[in-house]
Amino acid sequence: MAAEPGLFAARLALRWLILGEARAHPARFLGTVIAIAVGVALGFAVHLVNGSALASFDGAMRSVNGAADLSVRAASPLGFDENLYPQVIGVAGVADASPVVSLEARAGGAGFTLLGLDIIRAATVTPSLVGQRTNGADTGGLFDATALFLSRAALDATGAGIGTVLPVRANGRTATLRVAGVLAGVPDGQAIGVMDIAAAQWRFDRLGRLDRLDLKLRDAPAARTAIAALLPADASLASTETEAAQGSALSRAYRVNLDMLALVALITGGFLVFSAQSLSVARRLRAFALVRTLGLPRRGIVAVVALEGFVIGILGALAGLVAGYALASLALRYLGGDLGAGYFRGAAAGVVFQPLAAVVFGALGVGAALLGSVLPALAASKAAPAAALKNSGDMLDPRRPVPWKPALVLMAAGGLASFAPPLGNLPILGFAGMALILAGGVAGVPWLARKLLAPLARREGRGVALPLAVRHVHGAPGAAATALCGIVASTALMIAMATMVTSFRGAVDQWLVDVLSADVYLRAESGAGFDPEMQARLAAVPGVAAIAFSRQIPLTLRPDRPPVTLIARPVDPEAMVLIAEAETPAAAATPQDETAAPSGAPIPVYVSEPAARLYDWQPGDVIALPLGEGEEFRVTGVWRDYARQQGAIVIGSADYQRLTGDTARGEAAVTLSPGADADATGAALLEALPEEVRSTVSIARPATLRRFALDLFDKSFAVTYVLEAVAILVGLAGVAATMSSQTIARVREFGMLRHLGVGKGQIMAMLGLEGALLGAVGGLAGTGLGLVLSQVLIHVINPQSFNWTMTTILPLGTILAVVSALVLAAAGTALVAGRRANATSAVLAVREDW
Repeated sequence: MAAEPGLFAARLALRWLILGEARAHPARFLGTVIAIAVGVALGFAVHLVNGSALASFDGAMRSVNGAADLSVRAASPLGFDENLYPQVIGVAGVADASPVVSLEARAGGAGFTLLGLDIIRAATVTPSLVGQRTNGADTGGLFDATALFLSRAALDATGAGIGTVLPVRANGRTATLRVAGVLAGVPDGQAIGVMDIAAAQWRFDRLGRLDRLDLKLRDAPAARTAIAALLPADASLASTETEAAQGSALSRAYRVNLDMLALVALITGGFLVFSAQSLSVARRLRAFALVRTLGLPRRGIVAVVALEGFVIGILGALAGLVAGYALASLALRYLGGDLGAGYFRGAAAGVVFQPLAAVVFGALGVGAALLGSVLPALAASKAAPAAALKNSGDMLDPRRPVPWKPALVLMAAGGLASFAPPLGNLPILGFAGMALILAGGVAGVPWLARKLLAPLARREGRGVALPLAVRHVHGAPGAAATALCGIVASTALMIAMATMVTSFRGAVDQWLVDVLSADVYLRAESGAGFDPEMQARLAAVPGVAAIAFSRQIPLTLRPDRPPVTLIARPVDPEAMVLIAEAETPAAAATPQDETAAPSGAPIPVYVSEPAARLYDWQPGDVIALPLGEGEEFRVTGVWRDYARQQGAIVIGSADYQRLTGDTARGEAAVTLSPGADADATGAALLEALPEEVRSTVSIARPATLRRFALDLFDKSFAVTYVLEAVAILVGLAGVAATMSSQTIARVREFGMLRHLGVGKGQIMAMLGLEGALLGAVGGLAGTGLGLVLSQVLIHVINPQSFNWTMTTILPLGTILAVVSALVLAAAGTALVAGRRANATSAVLAVREDW
C-alpha cells in the first residue's frame, strides 16, 4: 500500500513536469515545433510539386496518345516508312491499327501538337482523338483536307473559334486550315489539333512517313513478339507504361536530389529538437531524480520526454503539411512544375494532393522530434538519483577523455557506402553515406571542441573573461556539442551544396567558353530549319568567312528512357572538349570533313559523357543506333557536355545525310571575316532568309548565349539556394535558442561569480567570448565536414544522378560569410540572454534551487 501513494505522487510530479515545462518556456517549445514544421513543409512541398508535374506530364502524354493498347513509335522526328503499316495490321493478334503523323505546329502565336489521323481507324483505336464537327457551321466534313479540329486549350491559345481560318506552320511548311470542330475527348489544358492524315502528309511534307502506329490488340503477347520481329531500326514498341517511365526518368534524378535536399531542413529541425530537449532534460535532472525516488522507473523518464517530443512532432507535422500544400501551390504558379529546371516546359500543372506522401512526411516529422527527444532522455535515465539530486550540470565529467571512436566508425562507414555503385540508376547509397558521415561529424564535435580549445585552456591568460570562457567550453564539451549539433549539420550541408553548385557553375562557364567559338549563332525554331537553298544563301552573305550547319533531333534508343540528342555537324575533334578517345582515332572524320565514311566500315561517332555513362559505352566500342539499315557505329571519343543530361551523339553531316536523306539543318555557327561587323552581318543573314522563315529564326552572339545559359543554370538551382538558406536559418535559430537557454540556466553560476568579485561587465564579456568560441568551433566543424560531404556530392552523387563530372571549386566567400555569421549570431545571442540572466540579484541567484 505504501507504494501506491508514492506512485500517485510520481504521476502528479510528472504531470507538473510536462505541462510546467511548456508553460515555463513557450518560446523553446514553439521554436522546436516551427523547426519540425519547416522541414516537413519543404519536403512535402517539393514532393507535391514533383508529383503534380509528373501527373500533368502523364496526362498530356495520354491525351496525345489516346487509348491505344500498344504503339509503334519512330525513334526520331524523321519518322519511319509507312509501308510498315500494312505489315503490322496483318499480324495475328492485332485487331486494328491507326497510323499517325505527329508534328509540333504553331498558329496564332501559340504552339500545339498536330496529329494527322485516319479518322475511320482512329474511331476504333483512339476514339478520344476523333473530332466532333459543329453543326450549323460552314466548316467542311471530317475528311476535308482543310478541316482542323482543336482541343479547348488549343482554341483558347490560338484565339480561334469554330469556322476560323488559320495559317498553321509545321515542319517548315505553312498550310491554311479551317477550324471545323472540337476535340471533346481531350482533357482540359492539353493543346492538341487533329486533321486528316493524307492532308497532313501532303501539306507538311511527310509523304511516305509515319510517326506512330496506334494498335488495338486481341492477343497482346503474341502480337508483341510478331511485331517486334517486323520493326526496322528506326521504330520501336512502346506502351503507356514505357511512356510513363520515360517521362519519370526525364527528371527523376533532379526530383530525388531535391527531395533529399528538402529533408536537410527536417534533419536540422531534428537536431534542434535534440538540442532543446537536451537542455530541458539537464535543467530538470534533479526533478527527474526526485520522481524516481518516488517510485517511477527509468522508462518512465524516457516516456515523459518522448511524449513531449511526440506532441512537438504532431503539431509540427500538421502545421508543416498545411504549409507545404500552400508552398506547392505557389511554386507551381510562379516556377512551374519543373521548379525552373526546364524538364516540363509548357506543362501547366495543378496541385495533386498525395495522401501517402502526406503520411510519410508527417511520420518523418514525428520521428525526427521523437528521436531528438528520446536520446537525451535515455542519457538522463541512466543518472543515479542520489547524484542527480545534488548536481544539474553537464552530464559529462570534464576530466574524462571525450570518446572519438564512434564518430570515426560512422564516418568510415559513410565513406565506404559512398564508393558503392548506384541502385536503380540513383545514388541511394551515396546519400546513405552522406548521412553516416554527417552523423559521425556531429558525434565528433565534443572531441573537436576539446582539441581545438586545449592550447587556449593550458595558457595562462590575462584578465577574467577569456580564461573563464575557454575553460567553460573546454570543460563541458557535451554542452558545446548540444548547442552546436544543429548548426554543424546545417552548416555542413550548406557548405557541401554551395561547393557543389559553385563547382558545377564554374565547370559550365568554362565549358561554354570552350564550345562557343563562333562569332554569331543562328537557330531555326521550326522543325524543318534551313533547307539547302537557304544554306547556300546564308553562306553567300557578305562578311561570312565560314559557316557550319548542324542538325539536332531526339533519338530514342530505349522506349523507357528519354531520347538522346543526335547532333549532325562537321566534326572537328580538336574543337570538341574530349575526355577520352579511341586508341585509333584515324577512322574519325577529319576536321570539317564532309565526306561520308567508307561503305562497310563502322561510322565514327562521338558520344557525350552522360551518354557513355547511361549506355556503358567506351571509346572503341562498336554500337547500334536506330539509323539506317544494319549500320554499325564506332565510338571514336567521349566529349564533355553539360547541356544534355540524357546524353548526346555527334555524327558527321555527310554520314547523317546518307543514312536519313535529311538535308535540312536547324542551327548555323558563323565565323565572320576580319573587320566584319557582327550586328550588320547578323541582320544581313536574317534578310537572306524567306519572310515566312525569318520570324522563326533567332540570332545571338556567344556572350548572349553564355549569359542565357548561366541564367538558366541559376534559375534551375534557385530552389536549391532557398532550401540552403532555410536550413542555415533553422540552424542559426537553434544556436540562438540553445545559447539563450544555456545562459539562463546558469543564473546560479553567475551569482557565485559575482560573490567572488567578478563584475557584470566581465560576465557579459565572458558570455560573448563563449558564444564566439562556440560559433567558431561550429563553423570550423561544419566547414570541414561540408567540404568532405561536397566531395561525395561532386564525385559520387552528381555522376550517378546527372552523369557528368567536374572539378572542385571552393566558394571561399560563402564559407567566410557563413562562419562569420555563426560567430556573430552565437556571441550576440549569448550577450542578449546574458543581460536577462545577469539582472538577477547575486543573493537571489545563489539561493535559487530550481
